[in-house]
Amino acid sequence: MNTATYEAAAGAQVFGYVLVLVVGVVLVAGLLWAFRLGFKVRRREPAPLRPEEQPKMPPTGPVRETSEMREPHEVPRAEDGNERLTPHQLGNVGSRRAEDQQRPRWSPGSSGSFGGGGGGRT
Repeated sequence: MNTATYEAAAGAQVFGYVLVLVVGVVLVAGLLWAFRLGFKVRRREPAPLRPEEQPKMPPTGPVRETSEMREPHEVPRAEDGNERLTPHQLGNVGSRRAEDQQRPRWSPGSSGSFGGGGGGRT
């Protein structure tokens, strides 16, 4: 090999080292910028609640769950059988408390679930 080949190989190798160094400096600068931006955003947020500002339990004690049977409201029908109702005409269709609060139970002889292995109703 001659000297020109060694010089060309050394030049390409130095270019690679410089490229890696420049990319590393750019990455470090980007990380520092992101950290500084996060720090500014955090400074604008409200401080965490102090112990005296924390939520308190009501004086009556903890709130308990209530379990009740619900039944749906009837969907309103259009006056004309051909007319369709739009969502704003339906209003707030929700549910109401059922008059019968007895939970439905399984019938005797019923398997209880699909594929439950029981004989089912016969």
